[in-house]
Amino acid sequence: MRAVAATVGDLVVFVSDVDASEERLRSTRPAGGLPRPGTGEGRQLRRWLTQVLVTARIVEVEARARGLSDDREPSEEELLPDLVARLEIGSIAASALEDPLARTLFVHVTADVEVADRDVADYHRRNPLRFGGRAPGIGGWRGAPVPAPLDDVRADIAAHLLAVARRREFRRWLDARRAELVELAPGYEHPGDPRQPDHTHAH
Repeated sequence: MRAVAATVGDLVVFVSDVDASEERLRSTRPAGGLPRPGTGEGRQLRRWLTQVLVTARIVEVEARARGLSDDREPSEEELLPDLVARLEIGSIAASALEDPLARTLFVHVTADVEVADRDVADYHRRNPLRFGGRAPGIGGWRGAPVPAPLDDVRADIAAHLLAVARRREFRRWLDARRAELVELAPGYEHPGDPRQPDHTHAH
């Protein structure tokens, strides 16, 4: 009988799936860049890989329930354009969004997210230089940053805030679905779970 690392609704993540995922990762990364197997850090890596696999199963379950396909998904770069965006959404969700079907699900889940005009104006007030320009410089040098009128940058700010809000909503939704659908076997708990023995994060 195959050992089970996690269940996601009616789907299963086997320990052998985690083994295979770890082997693939170790085959593509320098040995010194990953923790040694059998150590606390190595077990934490396996927990993280389990979460990546679990999230892929959640995507499969939810996309199937909603009748979604990946034929009109945005690119990964559109949803996660830089490191800040990846940090906002978290490494597990960011890994999931490498899959076109997950990106289609992202669009579906976040379709109703909106940004209010007052939030755009408030952001501009608090960050007047964020979407501004620069004053003319001397001798080819760029001048100091200068604020732009709100009306000139309203669309840029709205797009920025909407992207942030959509990433936040997708992560919230994913966490909620994970809590509802997933059961983890001992040894394969979430790496951030303070109850598991290899948890080392402290404030």
